[in-house]
Amino acid sequence: MTIVDIGLPRRLVEFTLDGEQVTVPEGATILSACKDMPTLCYGDTLEPANACRVCMVEVEGSRTLVPSCSRKVEPGMVVNTDTERTRHSRRLVLELLGSATDLSTTPQVADWMADVGADPARFGPDAATVAQPAKVDNVLYVRDYSKCIMCYKCVDACGDQWQNTFAIAVAGRGFDAHISTEFSAPLPDSACVYCGNCIEVCPTGALSFRREYDKRAEGTWDESAQSATTTVCTFCGVGCNLTLHVQDNEIVKVTSPHESSVTHGNLCIKGRFGWQHVQNP
Repeated sequence: MTIVDIGLPRRLVEFTLDGEQVTVPEGATILSACKDMPTLCYGDTLEPANACRVCMVEVEGSRTLVPSCSRKVEPGMVVNTDTERTRHSRRLVLELLGSATDLSTTPQVADWMADVGADPARFGPDAATVAQPAKVDNVLYVRDYSKCIMCYKCVDACGDQWQNTFAIAVAGRGFDAHISTEFSAPLPDSACVYCGNCIEVCPTGALSFRREYDKRAEGTWDESAQSATTTVCTFCGVGCNLTLHVQDNEIVKVTSPHESSVTHGNLCIKGRFGWQHVQNP
């Protein structure tokens, strides 16, 4: 029996997951009880967007597959995560994403594709819609929408779920839908406050630190050679936690622990980007 701890004590609910009896707190989602479930649009600091459809599972009695990131567990529920139906769905979703989007900087996606036998190339080169240059219009971060999968996480983080700046939104409809500033204005002319919380939640690298973008372009970006040290921001007295990512004795990006009771992964412009002075020659 597996018990998943996701917060304060609540009434426990028992259900069947891939043939095993699992106990979770009441109100928990199926995803919270799963191990290594592929997902792109889910964020542990955001409300489920149900956008990517990668985490679909089979629930006994349900006519369709259900998104595990938002479906809450019910007593006696029978869930299967690795059936021919779920694998076929996941394979097709990953193929469609891979045929239209640059997933080269998306963590774990290559392993997921190999696991289900996804082959985005079978749709042909004409399926690709990534022919757009990266938007490099400021010195802090880069927007490379050829890697965007329209998961809406950046919009939610910038909007009413965290920052309440509303600098970005979904523009256009159908195949023309895309993430944009108001009237497609350059970032410095928009309402952006450069908190970088959109970068924190982006699952594909469509939003990245300018230093990371430059080092990738140079071919010198190497996450395996990076160390991560969590410390406390010194710019004010709030006490935000910073995780400094260092490569070759240089800070290359800053994140924040999502489990921090102060930041929940969010920072301001000083915490996120105000570290250049540490290594200014």
